Amino acid sequence: MHFLGISGSLRRQSLNTAALRACAKLVPPGVTMDLADISAIPLYNEEVREQGLPDAVHKLREQILSADAIVIATPEYNFSIPGVLKNAIDWASRPPSQPFDGKPIALISASPGGFGGARAQYHLRQVFIYLNGLILNRPEVMMSAAHTKFDAQGELTDAAATDQLKALLAALADWSRLVAAGQAAASKEQP
Repeated sequence: MHFLGISGSLRRQSLNTAALRACAKLVPPGVTMDLADISAIPLYNEEVREQGLPDAVHKLREQILSADAIVIATPEYNFSIPGVLKNAIDWASRPPSQPFDGKPIALISASPGGFGGARAQYHLRQVFIYLNGLILNRPEVMMSAAHTKFDAQGELTDAAATDQLKALLAALADWSRLVAAGQAAASKEQP
């Protein structure tokens, strides 16, 4: 099984990217995880899309399609989703097909604030309703005071946060197996 991590922050010292790097080390046995790089994705412009998908968008779409599940870690900007993440989702989801359809997705947010990025997660849930992304409902991981949970090198040092991430990743692996089994059964029923 393979997971893809997407960070909603481009900052080198991003707590959310650090959380994804921690996830890559904490995945259950039999699961691998890579991180996508959305930094080269241009601002969405339909005229650009009409000329063909930019290479960075094509790569992201391929990564999403080939993953069994997605882990999105995002900060919260102005009570919502960072523009860079929304832009990447908008590009990746353009017709004629979009790779989030039926894809298991887990959400993480890490923030120095007290709500841990909860509002950004709830807005992402709304976005993925339209895209038919299959959001893992529980466990929820919203790391408040996240700056105290990582060391200067961006390594996760907090035992409770580590346990939360492990539980989320195990639940995502189980959810992915369940979704895959349901999709396989449905395809067998198709004439």
